[in-house]
Amino acid sequence: MLRIGFLGAGNMAFALAGAVSEKMNDTVIIPYDISRDRLELFASSFPNVQPAGSAEELAEGCDVLFLSVKPQMMRDAISSFKEFSGLALSIAAGLKLSFFEELMPRARVVRVMPNTPCLVGEMAAGYSAGSRVTKDDLALTARLLEAAGRAVFVEEEMLDAVTGISGSGPAYFARIAEAFIDAGIDAGLKPELARELTLQTMKGTAALLQEKNMSPKELVAMVSSPGGTTVAGRAVLEASDYRAIVAETVSKTIERSKELGK
Repeated sequence: MLRIGFLGAGNMAFALAGAVSEKMNDTVIIPYDISRDRLELFASSFPNVQPAGSAEELAEGCDVLFLSVKPQMMRDAISSFKEFSGLALSIAAGLKLSFFEELMPRARVVRVMPNTPCLVGEMAAGYSAGSRVTKDDLALTARLLEAAGRAVFVEEEMLDAVTGISGSGPAYFARIAEAFIDAGIDAGLKPELARELTLQTMKGTAALLQEKNMSPKELVAMVSSPGGTTVAGRAVLEASDYRAIVAETVSKTIERSKELGK
């Protein structure tokens, strides 16, 4: 049995543990958190859960360790893991591989940027490998992460960009969805119907782009009949600074990610 530890039992750790438990039957989940309620939630939600009583117990009891505490708390949180020699996967935004390799000199460290659609098995993640990581470690990392969605290997310097697009992206897409829902309500739709139509349209658009391997430009052309309703609406959208706003939003996210890594 593969023993998978979680240092920190927050929402992202819970989602990853759930995905791994569902897709990989050969695992034992070992969470540790200062919150007893979170440990009880893990134990009541998944099979084969053995909560650790301390950080030291967690370090000794797992083969793979997810480092899932807040970046600002990480240095203190991993002080008990100097002798850990297994595979460690950090999901803390901004913290570099060198940070972990210095503080965990025997661990084989992978840095992961997941996102919250992990909660429904639709994660988009990027990950990078430290200097001690083996090919087998990378294969296991891919297996663990792809239990929760899609995961792509990137060089570490690209992880801040991954944070800007997929790590924080769900919040930005949700704001856009909120604007469409409100517009539907203002046009007379009932709130639940405006929500249903907006979310299904976002889901269907993503599926169409993926499954038909279309470019956004191709899809825009497909929907835009000459002189039709879409063209009328595009005239407003495309006259705005929407591209600059998105670019600045992503840029600010990347900037903050880099600040967290200093």
